[in-house]
Amino acid sequence: MVREFPVYHPPAAETHGWDGSSNSFHPAASVKAQVGNESIDFNFVYPPALISCGNYRPIPTLGFFLGDNPLKNPFTLLLLEVSFIILTTRVLRFLLKPLKQPRIVSEVIGGMVIGPSILGRSEKFSSIMFPVDNQFLVRNIGAMGFTYYFFLAGVKMDLSLVRKTSKKQLYIAIAGVALPCTFISIVAFSLRKSMDKELARFSSIGFICTGLALPLFPVLHSILKELNLLSSEIGRLGLSIAVISDAMGVGVMVIFEAAKQGEGKAMAVVWYLISLVVFVVLTVFVIRRVLSRVVEITPDGKPVDQAYVMAILLGVLIMGFLADMFGIAIANGAFWLGLAIPDGPPLGSTLVERSETVILEVLMPFSFAFVGLYVDVNAMSSAGWSGLGPLFAITMTGYVSKFLGTLITSAFFELPIRDGVVLSFIMILRGQVEIVVFLHWMDKKIIEVPGFTLMVLAITSWTAIATPFISILYDPTRPYQVHKRRTIQHTPPEDSELRILLCIYDEDSTAALINLLEISNPTLSTPFVIFPLRLIDLVGRASPVLIDHEKQEDHDSKYAISHTIHNALKNYQESKGECIEIHPFTAIVPNRTMYQDICDLALVKKATLIILPFHKECLDTLGGKLTELVRLGVRSVNSNVINHAPCSVGVLVDKGHVRHTYMAFRNNVLHFAVLFLGGADAREALCYADRMAGNLNVSLTVIRFLSHNSEGDDEMEKKMDDGVVTWFWVKNERNERVSYREVVVRNGEETIAAIQAVSDDNNNYDVWIVGRKQGINPVLLEGLSNWSENDELGIIGDFVSSYDFGGTASVLVVQQQVLRGQGADSTGGSSGGFPCNPIQKVKDVVNPWCRSLGFGIS
Repeated sequence: MVREFPVYHPPAAETHGWDGSSNSFHPAASVKAQVGNESIDFNFVYPPALISCGNYRPIPTLGFFLGDNPLKNPFTLLLLEVSFIILTTRVLRFLLKPLKQPRIVSEVIGGMVIGPSILGRSEKFSSIMFPVDNQFLVRNIGAMGFTYYFFLAGVKMDLSLVRKTSKKQLYIAIAGVALPCTFISIVAFSLRKSMDKELARFSSIGFICTGLALPLFPVLHSILKELNLLSSEIGRLGLSIAVISDAMGVGVMVIFEAAKQGEGKAMAVVWYLISLVVFVVLTVFVIRRVLSRVVEITPDGKPVDQAYVMAILLGVLIMGFLADMFGIAIANGAFWLGLAIPDGPPLGSTLVERSETVILEVLMPFSFAFVGLYVDVNAMSSAGWSGLGPLFAITMTGYVSKFLGTLITSAFFELPIRDGVVLSFIMILRGQVEIVVFLHWMDKKIIEVPGFTLMVLAITSWTAIATPFISILYDPTRPYQVHKRRTIQHTPPEDSELRILLCIYDEDSTAALINLLEISNPTLSTPFVIFPLRLIDLVGRASPVLIDHEKQEDHDSKYAISHTIHNALKNYQESKGECIEIHPFTAIVPNRTMYQDICDLALVKKATLIILPFHKECLDTLGGKLTELVRLGVRSVNSNVINHAPCSVGVLVDKGHVRHTYMAFRNNVLHFAVLFLGGADAREALCYADRMAGNLNVSLTVIRFLSHNSEGDDEMEKKMDDGVVTWFWVKNERNERVSYREVVVRNGEETIAAIQAVSDDNNNYDVWIVGRKQGINPVLLEGLSNWSENDELGIIGDFVSSYDFGGTASVLVVQQQVLRGQGADSTGGSSGGFPCNPIQKVKDVVNPWCRSLGFGIS
């Protein structure tokens, strides 16, 4: 904004006022206004800082090639600034990501790059890219970005975690706040004489104590999400502690804010508290009820109307204005509005889906540019150690005592030492919220630019150091790496119960999964215990949720689709009587960490088999043709489950036959074929098929593939294959519905030709059952390694499920449990390895970055 004043030329003798050479007012300027015959003197109307009056920038009407400079147009310059800011942060994020640096670090550094610490030191750069009269625009958009960020944080925050607090979480939270506050207070009061006058005030020290001691939920959530730790045990513990700490810290912050307000006038405290109460009552009893009514009138399964979304986003600005008017701080108004919004679908998820990208990718880069324009390393050098030493000592004391307090309390509750160290590192992570707090301290004159710069550099450094250590020390998949066998093959005969975890991504796959259970032949002598897990992507809330529908029957009725699916399973259970026992669950988690919840539930419930729908499915259309349905994000989930599962895994590729087999049972015989290529996965597939063979409506054909002259055979694998095949044949020798044959091949081409010939000779197979890849003789697959597109199915499974193979038979691909230390092939993104080796993980962190520079670490 450019303000135009009447031209006033002070006498030459005046030492303050207008400087024509610099086109600016100097401090302590006096201005004279004349109205008619009367003149009025305004002395010292300007603050003790240089005020520059910029020239008005006219909007050009001509193009660059006709001599106009487009940067003289404020809007054109703003477009260039937007592009430059976003590009800078993106490039830094790309460079720092291989080093496991979180987004906040790259964005703070990006802001510093354009500020006076780096590029802004050049007057030419500043005058062209960020002139004084354009900086106010960047700052205002940045402030708006922080406002909407706090709103999103409030929408996602799950206050129910406070009610679910355990003693361990509560005591760790209390110790993690009380210990730093105590040590910071001791250090601060001992250095009080050497502090600035404003910093030495009691209220200022209280602000700093709470600001450094609290682990703030929005920051921890965003970083843990980047590290894929939201669904991990340590991630859930950290988020719970953060929510408890924030709940305790709110009251303390209000006390010190009131004390700060009372330093000017005593009545200011009263008005501040009255305003606060009015604001909270308005939010809780008026706005919350209105928003709950919006949720009630929204049809089940439908998003909230766009008009309500726009009204709420406008309400963020209004609440920010009201909060600032009452002296409560703009960010608090937006945050409390977010807390008032019911999380999850339909309202919370719709707001997040429609606004998060714009807020995080467009507005927040301006926010960090806003911060970067304040961060000035040169100002730190000017202030010197004498001015910044006390603040530095307080900051270091706060973070070290926070780390040690969390570590000691974790050890007291017998948390493993490595997990305790990781939790301590999580508790000292800092980010966007702390930066806004520091800006608030500057508004309150508690710190100046040098102190602000020191604090921003401190939190960035601590977060940059802590995050890679968290990634190196903690492997979220470690609990699933078990030594005990949980497979169908190794289930003892006396334990006839088969425990299956059924993963359900949507309603379309439910019928096929239920029918797979039916053809798997549950009986009174071999009953099934089923754990259906409805998986929902986490949107509109921060904390993952696992719902046990037997204990929380009415919980989260907003997820009506889950109830529909579980009702279908319940009806199936009633039709099967005591042969089936069903315990339904719903997991609301991020896609990237969904596999952790699947593996964790399988481990806790001692499942023998996890069944996953393939990420592609064929649906019938009205014309009788098959339409392919692709489930977004499911492929990476399936790959990670296969890599880390604590039991065996089956992947079902449904082409329609399985979906319709239940009705066909009563009149038709179903034809299944097992392609036995040897190895652990093939043995597990054969043992599962053996259970199906007990069904009177199932005809089973087992085809074993052997290499010519036993070329490439592993003797141990061959002996185990012979043992399982012999057991199967002896058990089913008199079963006329079971047939067995062997095929000898020389290479992968002959293997594929033999499978194709089997399909052509008997084109009425309903399901192909095949092992994934473990232990297969490489000669049987020679020449096929580059053919496979879906590694989670293995080479043969991918072939028989492809359109090139032909037919409409569905495919079940089985992988036997991979024990700890054996390893697993990985194609999807994973968050850990087998086993968790810190030295290797350091190499994994550093190597990608080194390779981008042209060298690596062996």
